[in-house]
Amino acid sequence: MRAVAVFLLFLVLLAGPVRADDIEDSALEALATADKSRGWEAVGRIDIADRAFCTGALIAPDLVLTAAHCLYDQDSGRPFAAGDFKFLAGWRNGRAVAYRGVQRAMAHPSYAFLGPENVNSVPYDLAILQLDQPIRLAQVQPFAIGADPVTDEQVEVVSYAFDRSEVPSLQQSCRMIGPQPGMNVFSCSVDFGSSGAPIFRVEGGVPRIVSVVSAKAELDGKLVSLGAQIGEPLNELRSAFASTATDMPGGVTVSRLPQIGAPAGANGAKFLKP
Repeated sequence: MRAVAVFLLFLVLLAGPVRADDIEDSALEALATADKSRGWEAVGRIDIADRAFCTGALIAPDLVLTAAHCLYDQDSGRPFAAGDFKFLAGWRNGRAVAYRGVQRAMAHPSYAFLGPENVNSVPYDLAILQLDQPIRLAQVQPFAIGADPVTDEQVEVVSYAFDRSEVPSLQQSCRMIGPQPGMNVFSCSVDFGSSGAPIFRVEGGVPRIVSVVSAKAELDGKLVSLGAQIGEPLNELRSAFASTATDMPGGVTVSRLPQIGAPAGANGAKFLKP
């Protein structure tokens, strides 16, 4: 199976005071050995219908956090069936620490698949996948959620991508460039397949998820990444997920509640076609 990475490519000129000047980030480090990947096993590759993949991370033994646009066929805009997803925890060099199917998937209640040139989708670009069985292994510990980062704060990201699909990569030092309405702009290096990758703040040696990769963008001539401000949106998604648990036909279809509106000011970005 030749996996094709799923990613929304944005070339954008962001409004506001955010600037990409003087970005000094660490290079990507391949987590190619057991020692290097230790502690990151709860990040995994999400294979989609045997033809695409995204990145995701466990936030509970049976719940994976990823980007909502990963739930949709990029050509037709239609949602995949939950059974089309497989989560490969700690996937490295052809083997995973744990393999799981998905019995239920849900995008944020306000997410709408609007295509790659609409910034309104980024603030709600969050989804939860419920695994068919929990992963209860000592070396696979779900990540906690942290508060939104502040401007210039150091963050790090673990992701897969089209040119590194067999081994996750860690960028240990990138930074929060600044906020935009409903989203954050990061200097982190991402590429096709990085959609849904967790962005971490390390607190007392413990990584906490503070955003999820939604898009690649251009700012002041430099490539940056965009991610939702996940605090309240993730709470809304969890609430919607819990409230519809008994409403899913067989528990195996992708569900999205009716759109309830984009955040105020979300049109503050001008998109340029690739």
